[in-house]
Amino acid sequence: MEKATFGAGCFWGVEAAFRRVPGVIDTAVGFMGGATADPTYEEVCTDRTGHAEVVHLIYDPARISYEDLLRIFWECHDPTTPNRQGWDVGTQYRSAIFYHTPEQRTKAEASGEAMNRSGRFGRPIVTEITPASEFYRAEEYHQRYLEKQGRTICHI
Repeated sequence: MEKATFGAGCFWGVEAAFRRVPGVIDTAVGFMGGATADPTYEEVCTDRTGHAEVVHLIYDPARISYEDLLRIFWECHDPTTPNRQGWDVGTQYRSAIFYHTPEQRTKAEASGEAMNRSGRFGRPIVTEITPASEFYRAEEYHQRYLEKQGRTICHI
């Protein structure tokens, strides 16, 4: 099993999308990339912790490739809007790929460059590609939030 971590705006819809993917074994929503240790959702929402809302995946690389996870990441949000997704504004909503291995970094950078060259989004991609740091799991009521509500957002 391997790990992957993505920030693509509000974590609820992104988690719901990845949970449906064969080969994704587990998901958790939380925070990564900031300076505050063990932040609460309320602290992250102040836009002062430096953390992004992320979905942290455990996946089986024999069933789904990291490249396929990247494809889903690009489809689930607008990677051209710095520090926002739709109505959600703040650094916690930034587009980010947190890589866990040098191979993930190489694949993420190549994927981002290919997306930029494709012109698919009409604007340059601003996705941050940085090393994974400590993952802080969000409060339990955020886990599988849309599933608990009987809703989904991201359609892949």
